[in-house]
Amino acid sequence: MEYRPDFRLRRMRKNPILRSMVSETRLSLNDLIYPIFVKEGIDSREEVRPMPGIHQLSVDALVEEAKEVHQLGITAILLFGIPDYKDSLGTAAYKSDGVIQMAIQSLKKHIPELMLITDVCLCDYTDHGHCGVVLDNGIDNDRSLELLARIALSHVESGADMVAPSAMMDGQVGAIRNILNQSRFSEIPIMGYSAKYASSFYGPFRVAAESSPQFGDRKSYQMDIANRNQAMIEIQQDINEGADIVMVKPALANLDVIHEAKVRFSHPIAAYNVSGEYAMVKAASENGWIDGEEIALEIITSIKRSGADIIISYHAKELAGAISSS
Repeated sequence: MEYRPDFRLRRMRKNPILRSMVSETRLSLNDLIYPIFVKEGIDSREEVRPMPGIHQLSVDALVEEAKEVHQLGITAILLFGIPDYKDSLGTAAYKSDGVIQMAIQSLKKHIPELMLITDVCLCDYTDHGHCGVVLDNGIDNDRSLELLARIALSHVESGADMVAPSAMMDGQVGAIRNILNQSRFSEIPIMGYSAKYASSFYGPFRVAAESSPQFGDRKSYQMDIANRNQAMIEIQQDINEGADIVMVKPALANLDVIHEAKVRFSHPIAAYNVSGEYAMVKAASENGWIDGEEIALEIITSIKRSGADIIISYHAKELAGAISSS
């Protein structure tokens, strides 16, 4: 006798309207943050070769780019600065007329409703390319904290809505929360790069930000890619120090970490869909091997499904239309 199942899951898949009605994971433009690189000393824009569609922008070009992003319905951007002068202490990072400070002021003048989040680190500004102060071929954690706090304060004084410390120095969130509180900026939120792995997926970013380390690597301060329990400790520590949002980076290689963080913690979870993940999709798409937009949408959906409340992605602009109409 021929067997015919009574329970048929395909009933819920045949019709696109029904598929949408029972979809368990829904993307929104409010989930997305778009990263942008702003650079001193260029006329307008320079394409980042390993990241098709992504550019280093002058402050003027940044304003036009940000207007386009905002018109697409994306409400927040993450800013990375590239100065024309670098030294061992990254002093250009906290100048009142530094590239990020000037970018913030210009954006607030022209697009005041756009949320501005700034990356707080030293690697873009140091001549050695490390995320902290170098001492005896190592990183001086506590001296670095002083500078990271100073950078964050300069960003907020310029008008930043949120700061995002990414150096992976022990105590960075606490140091920044302390200086902001003392300076009457206690209402400014902090998004900590809490579980930031020492990943090879960052290669294209280091081209874009001109931040490759000039010696050694960052494994003494960024996390070992093999560790998950340590990620939970890092996240808890950032929460204890006053982080309002905690981040897992990279996203695609750490969906299990994102999920566990979502289960364990009540704080909003951000995930960074990083440059290497973006570059791989673009390279395969340009070779005709995949449908790049569909793959990017699938990746972003998987990051959301794993538990991320906020997704930082270079795909945000290209996916805005598809997400807003879904």
